[in-house]
Amino acid sequence: MHASKYHINTLKEAPAEAEVMSHQLMTRAGMIRKVAGGIYTYMPMGLAVLRKIENIIREEMNRAGAIELLMPVVQPAELWVESGRWEEYGPELLRIKDRHQRDFVLQPTSEEVITDIARNEIHSWRQLPVNFYHIQTKFRDERRPRFGLMRGREFTMKDAYSFDRDEAAAQESYDRMYDAYLRIFTRLGLEFRPVAADTGSIGGSRSHEFQVIADTGEDLIVYNPESDYAANIELAQAPGLFAERGPAREALQKAATPDAPKCELVAQQLGRPLSDTVKSIVLATDPAEDGGPVRIWLLLLRGDHELNEIKAAKLPGFEMGHRFATEEEIIDHFGCVPGYLGPLNTRKPVTVIADLTVANMSDFICGANDEGYHYTGINWGRDLPEAPAFDLRNVVDGDPDPQGGTLRIQRGIEVGHVFFLGDKYSRALNATFLETDGKPAIMQMGCYGIGVSRIAAAAIEQNHDQRGIIWPRAIAPFEAVICPMGYHKSETVRNAADQLYAELRAAGVNAILDDRDVRPGIMFADWELIGVPLRITVGDRGLKEGIVEIQARRASEADKIPVGQAVRHALDTLKTL
Repeated sequence: MHASKYHINTLKEAPAEAEVMSHQLMTRAGMIRKVAGGIYTYMPMGLAVLRKIENIIREEMNRAGAIELLMPVVQPAELWVESGRWEEYGPELLRIKDRHQRDFVLQPTSEEVITDIARNEIHSWRQLPVNFYHIQTKFRDERRPRFGLMRGREFTMKDAYSFDRDEAAAQESYDRMYDAYLRIFTRLGLEFRPVAADTGSIGGSRSHEFQVIADTGEDLIVYNPESDYAANIELAQAPGLFAERGPAREALQKAATPDAPKCELVAQQLGRPLSDTVKSIVLATDPAEDGGPVRIWLLLLRGDHELNEIKAAKLPGFEMGHRFATEEEIIDHFGCVPGYLGPLNTRKPVTVIADLTVANMSDFICGANDEGYHYTGINWGRDLPEAPAFDLRNVVDGDPDPQGGTLRIQRGIEVGHVFFLGDKYSRALNATFLETDGKPAIMQMGCYGIGVSRIAAAAIEQNHDQRGIIWPRAIAPFEAVICPMGYHKSETVRNAADQLYAELRAAGVNAILDDRDVRPGIMFADWELIGVPLRITVGDRGLKEGIVEIQARRASEADKIPVGQAVRHALDTLKTL
């Protein structure tokens, strides 16, 4: 490929709405162009990156025994009604009508369609296991699309779905996909972590996210540097920080704390560490359809800890959902406005739940249910009845790992997710097969997603500098660029550049020769912005000395290499990128 025959259109400035580096650099490098909020055209350079990502995914999925098909973007609403997600999914599901006023959706995912295929195509145990996958456009009507390809509305995704006879076989399919994902992200050249995760709205009971490590990531990953443990912060177990409760040493006292509705202000006024305070979080569960009162719950966490809502949602009694209590409900039960709440002397009975750390605290500080006052010296047993204890909080950096070592936190970008679904969809859509005894049985399912377009953005978030993108070789739009100085003015330069280009192409390198009539500074700046891993500079001055300059994108200086050794040196350098 010659640059003069390709579409290269770089920009000096990024659009004002580009908040993250990947959005800025992909726009400036001419890889994407915005059509509407969260919807982009992939320009030739950007599409080349996506195709390379897709090829690696396709090769490893095929290697793992998955079978490719292609499901439609537009799906009938009947399938979503049958699964129950027509009402459950929320406004991110874009609902549309055809000319006959029949309901359809633009698919955000394909569990319903693939399960419909399975129930119509799979009849016998002899046809199992099977794993179907496709790489297809998805659409999720994000309320606030942002960050370019990181949180767009239209995006490219690989999703796969396994069907098995029983749970044991389904777990084997899950493990094959997990291993395939390890190979995929390793081949993509990304630093990543597989982390245990919550299954979320998609359902299921076993789940791992694949997170690309990046300081700009939205997700928090809890990991132990001394072991293989890693989990999304939503799922990571937060240990109780005290092995046993200390004795009560303080008397219970009511202290004035004016204008101190937050634990930080209370600690400051009382001259105590924040870790001596306990915060009160009030939740409510509504009655079932047959009526009954609203139940009020008081969750107690240490003042320097934060509630993990995913964990809270799994508390006994929250099976039908929960919500934050209204101010009216709080005043009715506590006799006080929020900011000064606590478990002592409530106006009406509330159900108290303590975080594991709070359950072993002594002499702690909590609201007095009287505006402007807090209690100090509160102790379980003496002042308060013992409360059920659960893990309610987010892990913080430095927490001990119960298995040994110290937990750390880093940021990541979710680019892949594997779920064991069980029979969540197969039962709803009656996807059965005949077992060896001739009786129908429900298929067990797994689903496995990779955000193809998101990988491109995540790779940039992880690999860039002040000059632009630094692509891993495996997914770069071009592996090498030849930059001749005066291609149209010097026959010597032109012949040397053409020969290098031909030899690199013959050696299997996806190279481009920049034969544009632009100044060297512009040429170099373009390719540094675009992020091609290797640059070979050919000029009259170097050729007179019998050399060319070869520079890896990450390197600060170029290597001067004899012309006859240039291709071998380039190939050896590319192996390291």
